Amino acid sequence: MKGVRFLAAFVLLALASSFASASDPSPLQDFCVAIDDYKSGVFVNGKFCKDPKLATPDDFFYSGLNIPRNTSNPVGSTVTPVNVAQIAGLNTLGISLVRIDYAPYGQNPPHTHPRATEILVVQEGTLYVGFVTSNTDNKLFTKVLNKGDVFVFPVGLIHFQFNIGKTNAVAFADPAINPDVLARAFQLDQKVVKSLQAKFWWDNN
Repeated sequence: MKGVRFLAAFVLLALASSFASASDPSPLQDFCVAIDDYKSGVFVNGKFCKDPKLATPDDFFYSGLNIPRNTSNPVGSTVTPVNVAQIAGLNTLGISLVRIDYAPYGQNPPHTHPRATEILVVQEGTLYVGFVTSNTDNKLFTKVLNKGDVFVFPVGLIHFQFNIGKTNAVAFADPAINPDVLARAFQLDQKVVKSLQAKFWWDNN
């Protein structure tokens, strides 16, 4: 009888432990404003944290996403990022933003975000967008978006945007991953990826 009770208690404890480990950990602080001075901060997530008592509203502010960018490059688009490099207060928060300017018939070439879902909002113009599933079907999902439309690219899936209009287009989304990630995503040597990018792609960041 004691053995049965012990076994039941052990099973309940194991289940409780598995439930507890399934949740995401909460941050240890409200925010971690990034600084470069290691002497006056605490190291978290690749950056040093400013003393929260010294944080200011400017640590959470960026101005300039209203300014159109030059799209005179081989792919006809330019990505303007807003991440921890522009807003120090974004450090450890797990979110960022980009403005993407597209020339007529410009594109944001196929790419992937291994650890992030992207949500795209069209501010101006008409975009043809899509993503490819990773299952055995490799199904292509596409949609034509107009001003005010929103589209979601699921985490880790190859996706793209193409301006099918005769005028410039503008959209807001989260930023592209460093091109070196493509080598791992497509299981190619980095030299091969960089060679292909030199021939067909342009670093529009």
